[in-house]
Amino acid sequence: MLQASIAIAVLSFLLGSIPTGYLLIRIFRHEDIRAIGSGNIGATNVLRSGGKGLGLATFLIDMLKGCSAVWLGVFLGTLLAPTILLPREAQAIAALAAVLGHMFTPWLRFKGGKGVATGFGVFLAASPWAALAAIAVFFAVVFLTRYVSLASILGSIAFPIFACFLIPGSKPPLFLAAEFIVASLIVLKHYQNIGRLLKGTESRFGRKKTA
Repeated sequence: MLQASIAIAVLSFLLGSIPTGYLLIRIFRHEDIRAIGSGNIGATNVLRSGGKGLGLATFLIDMLKGCSAVWLGVFLGTLLAPTILLPREAQAIAALAAVLGHMFTPWLRFKGGKGVATGFGVFLAASPWAALAAIAVFFAVVFLTRYVSLASILGSIAFPIFACFLIPGSKPPLFLAAEFIVASLIVLKHYQNIGRLLKGTESRFGRKKTA
């Protein structure tokens, strides 16, 4: 089980660590996204930099990183420890590792994104209905407040709550713990946004301000 868990964690971390936003802006606009806007490599900053298509591509690819990591985790768990490592446990290890890889990518000196798109990807693969309910919360908050950061925070908090009710079958402690840890990491990554929200200085979606 230990070897399988390590293999899942390492490969999922490396998959999650691909700095999508940085690469897309570097390839197509020959710029460093870290020097633009908030300096974040995520989809929101790419979008606010003026790259609408690149922003959407960043979100989709980052989301697919998360989905792929969870699917890969289940595959490796079934292959390497079919009678020991439960599929939900493999999902948990892969999900957490992929989000950590995105947030602390070694390719950019361990400074990555906030994990929203990759987090949504791992949530979607692990529990589609809970993920869709959480993304509904995200869009509702954006519509009502135009704060993407607040929507990301509340959507992340909502997912593990929805998961407790919408995931059928057994839910191992490791799986439940990973859900809450991933959600907590995303919230913590928004600490600067939280400060600006409390001060009333956070920028709203559609305005070209530092996120």
